[in-house]
Amino acid sequence: MPEKEKVLIAMSGGVDSSVAALLMLEQGFDCIGCTMKLFDNEDACLPREHSCCSLEDVDDARSVCRRLGIPHYVFNYKDSFHDAVIRPFVESYQRGQTPNPCIDCNRCLKFGKLYERAALLGCRYVVTGHYARIEEEDGRFVLKKAVDETKDQSYVLYDLGPEQLKKTRFPLGSLRKEEVRRIAEAHGFINASKPDSQDICFVPDGDYAAVIAAHSDTLPPPGDFVDTDGRVLGRHRGIIHYTIGQRRGLGIAAAQPLYVCAIRPEDNAVVLGPKEALFSDTARVCALNWCSGEAPTEPLRCRVRIRYRHPEQPATLIPLPEGRVRIAFDEPQRAITPGQAAVFYQEDRVLGGGRLEISSI
Repeated sequence: MPEKEKVLIAMSGGVDSSVAALLMLEQGFDCIGCTMKLFDNEDACLPREHSCCSLEDVDDARSVCRRLGIPHYVFNYKDSFHDAVIRPFVESYQRGQTPNPCIDCNRCLKFGKLYERAALLGCRYVVTGHYARIEEEDGRFVLKKAVDETKDQSYVLYDLGPEQLKKTRFPLGSLRKEEVRRIAEAHGFINASKPDSQDICFVPDGDYAAVIAAHSDTLPPPGDFVDTDGRVLGRHRGIIHYTIGQRRGLGIAAAQPLYVCAIRPEDNAVVLGPKEALFSDTARVCALNWCSGEAPTEPLRCRVRIRYRHPEQPATLIPLPEGRVRIAFDEPQRAITPGQAAVFYQEDRVLGGGRLEISSI
């Protein structure tokens, strides 16, 4: 009998990665479950004695692995997570940007460090519970949206390249969430009804500013709110407290609602304006990744998503020098936010994406 191929399964303790492990086991693979230890309570501004959710998640993942009869390991990646995810998160806010740390985590940890560990363990694939699909077309592996578009996670996976796609499996890509929960219930998984995580893992209460303060030697000081003509409107608490499109918590009395239209770290100003000032039909993107490994050299028609749950919008990508692109949207888009990802699609296929650059306001 031929030896089974090994796979390394990233298990968060949630229902999705647990069912992913089950499906790979049923497909005849030799499965190894693992959970990544990414941070301590102090990194998330939690008391040392607090029973951190990550400890409960490890227990849930271990319980599922025990039920499936597969080994489970915990890998300590705290230092790598701090350097690759927490530190860039903090620095982005200090530069007036609004980052998506899940993208950095996927690139550097799940599809970086885990590939290295998989190779050491002799595993052919890294497996996760992401809702996305990888298919082979004409000898190339392509990334596609999940069948369940309400759960599709292809937006945070655009950084995968050809070699990574070749070594990755997403068993849930063709399933709907309700099917996944039914499978978990049928197999008696302890986490079958566990709620989906809603917050950034190291910001469990949503207080970004507290985490930034905990990981910073100095913080951006208070400064001026200004309008789009440069007139001073009042004082802000520090640029880390604001993001593009924000309306609440400004503390500015005005005849009409005001929104954050730009953040300027160079002069420590937060620019406020009416809703109309939030709209733009162009954006520039840097730090690009193309899933095929090949960047377009001519203008390219596609659809673009500028936030995780933002509806895709028709646009043209125009190549620029130094590997950047300019997006020309068919219609103006609201609150194009520096630091967020712009991800490019043709039908259900992910072409790639990159990071939105600072506005010129």
